[in-house]
Amino acid sequence: MAIDLGTANTLIHLRGRGIVLREPSVIAIETAGGAVRAIGEEAKRMVGRTPEGLKTVSPLVNGVIADIDAAEQMLTQFMHKLYRRRPFVHPNMLIGVPSNVTEVECRAVHDAARAAGAREAWVMEESLAAAIGAGLMINEVTGNMVVDIGAGATKIAVIALGDVVVSQGVRVAGNEINEAIIAHLRREHNMQIGEQTAEMIKISIGSVWPMHRETECLARGRDLPSGMPAQTTVKSGEIREAIGETVMNIVNAVKKSLEETPPELSADLVEHGIILTGGGALLRGMDHLIKHVTGMPTKIVDDPMSCVVNGIAAILQQGDAVRYSYQQKILGGD
Repeated sequence: MAIDLGTANTLIHLRGRGIVLREPSVIAIETAGGAVRAIGEEAKRMVGRTPEGLKTVSPLVNGVIADIDAAEQMLTQFMHKLYRRRPFVHPNMLIGVPSNVTEVECRAVHDAARAAGAREAWVMEESLAAAIGAGLMINEVTGNMVVDIGAGATKIAVIALGDVVVSQGVRVAGNEINEAIIAHLRREHNMQIGEQTAEMIKISIGSVWPMHRETECLARGRDLPSGMPAQTTVKSGEIREAIGETVMNIVNAVKKSLEETPPELSADLVEHGIILTGGGALLRGMDHLIKHVTGMPTKIVDDPMSCVVNGIAAILQQGDAVRYSYQQKILGGD
């Protein structure tokens, strides 16, 4: 079983069946007793709407597990959903983690998988998985750069000879872009909106590069002066300006990684360019902005949100889980 345990979404790939689960990384728990009320899409619909006695929890923050108990419960419930008729199945799991993960964070992912019923659990670097999922030949001597823009973090890696040569992780990504939209509506429209509304605005009209045809959408929330429900029209241009500073933090991290890349590998990158993966790559014009700032050819993969889990699945298919296991490097394995 290949698992992309992301801040916003969890994807699970089963050998021979492909991606069998694609759900938000959210769990709804009763505050008294801790019973699980809902997981995934159902739990996400409850965010910002829960009554007293019920809370929604996102177990991962900035790409790593922040609440290990909630992560264990979420993974366990996902396993029950997949194996409802076969409760005693204990699959082997390979799970992606950021390249700059700490020993404690790595152990948290491993322990959550074992607690959820894994027979064996390994973790591997998401940047390598994304490169493999993008179809790059990572074992070649030539270098490739992968920029994985998720919800909680952006992972940047230059890869050659089957390993990461230069890596950088910045905890600026999709969630911070949503927060910038929330702050803009509060500052310019005197309106308070929720995270899901900000996500809707980002997906509907968000862009980081001038569009041929500018668009607009309706945002609903609470009027701050009166406290009453309200709605307003927001335009793509103002959203682009609102998220500009946050997006440039991502672009500057890419520039820094390029500056730290050895000269010979830099020469390879001029030819091969930069590969964008992750949901943040879908933000309109992201490839054009990075190309404009860095001068490097930049390409978005065909299915950026599934790239990591497909790469992990390919590793399992090849029987190379232990070879690529990150815990072998920092924990000595199990």
